[in-house]
Amino acid sequence: MRKQKGFSLIELLIVVAIILIIAAIAIPNLLRARIAANESSAASIVRTLNTAEVSYVTAYPATGYATAMTNLGGGAVPCVPAAATACLIDETLATNGNPAGSGKSGYSFAATGIVTGTVNGTYLVTATPLALNSSGVNSFCAVEDAVVRKNPAGTIAGSHDACAALNSLGN
Repeated sequence: MRKQKGFSLIELLIVVAIILIIAAIAIPNLLRARIAANESSAASIVRTLNTAEVSYVTAYPATGYATAMTNLGGGAVPCVPAAATACLIDETLATNGNPAGSGKSGYSFAATGIVTGTVNGTYLVTATPLALNSSGVNSFCAVEDAVVRKNPAGTIAGSHDACAALNSLGN
């Protein structure tokens, strides 16, 4: 009888089983790494929005903080700074990834000026996961003290005071 060349069915099944076991171990780690990257990006964007708000209030003191994120961006190219379009952040972030509010890095962002007296004397910046426990676990927020805070529940801080009551990112 001639010796056959190639692999037997049992050998191939063993190799496939080993590959499946390795994949079962690796995929959850990859998903956790993606969530960690999304959260890091979201916290960084909240810091960027804090800086943009401070720059905006410095440039337009009669207005106070920006009413919305679109005021921090620049609609036209080339961008001409004005109170309605300050050219401080990129347009993708300023429109929150629109169309369809698709956000950035798995998070949806908002920045809102809050009227105190005659100007927007405070603001609230929020970052909320688009798909909780899939694109991110924590939500982030900041107010005019520029401290980035996190909410481990992943829900949005609905008000200035609710955000200010949360622990800072370092805690």
